[in-house]
Amino acid sequence: MPWWFFRRRRAPAAAAGPTGVAPSAPDRQPGEGALPRLQGNRRYLQEQPYLLPKDLGEVNRLDFQHYVLRSLLRGNYLAPIGQPRRILDVGCGTGQWAFELAQQFPQAEVIGLDLEQVKITSTPPANFRFVQSNALQGLPFESGSFDFVHQRLLILAVPVAAWPGLIQELARVTAPGGWVELVETSTMQDFVPAGPATRAFYQLGRPLAATRGLDVEGVVLRSLERYLAEAGFINIQRQLIEAPLGDWGGRLGSLLALDIREASKAVCGPIAALAHLPEQEVLDLLERASQEWNTQQTRCPFVVVYGQKPTHG
Repeated sequence: MPWWFFRRRRAPAAAAGPTGVAPSAPDRQPGEGALPRLQGNRRYLQEQPYLLPKDLGEVNRLDFQHYVLRSLLRGNYLAPIGQPRRILDVGCGTGQWAFELAQQFPQAEVIGLDLEQVKITSTPPANFRFVQSNALQGLPFESGSFDFVHQRLLILAVPVAAWPGLIQELARVTAPGGWVELVETSTMQDFVPAGPATRAFYQLGRPLAATRGLDVEGVVLRSLERYLAEAGFINIQRQLIEAPLGDWGGRLGSLLALDIREASKAVCGPIAALAHLPEQEVLDLLERASQEWNTQQTRCPFVVVYGQKPTHG
């Protein structure tokens, strides 16, 4: 994807939802689901721990991020899944990963699950289906339904205390002999090396993540194998990818830095509001951090962990 991707597809200046229409007052009552809340020109969810926006700008970033990750992993998955009949993508975002799996496995039914359908396309693959649901409240599928269950980059969506139960739920819907694959990264705390501005931005963002119970200590990244083992999985494999962050890492490093910078910009407003700081001060700190990634040749860790559900027991 080209570097000007974000500049070409700007959200309207008015607060816009996924359809480009400013969301009206929700019909649901507080506590019933994902309610829109506007902050500046970004649309966030309340009553949910999800930290990033849900709007057109985030749709653009998630699609961009998908292509960066596909290049980084040299494919859409690492698990030896064979020819799955049913595939589930939990927290599917824009659905791009699921669309591509549906095209790769036309004989399979591919289901994408998320809080909202954030990208409407007139021509989804015929074997793709979207299900709106909150995975933290249980998956609306029968046990043993899927040969491949995929979940990635929910570190800013799932409270750290909820991870073991969520993985147990992924295990429940996985068919015997099927695979679960988890792809995660961590906060700036685990960037190596992390310069002073990077560390300062991370520390400034910690209280915001903590208010939603999200992982601020890198616990999840270190525990994915254990979560799968506790859920009864076997043949568990872990792969650590330390991706270059910044222009020093070539095209991929440049694109990854752009992705992380855009995601970080999206939370500068909420960070500033909680810290009682001008938003521009937080944005300036982020800019200094992104410059450090080049001068210090910083790397960002991604972890892929996959495991197989036993066929017996």
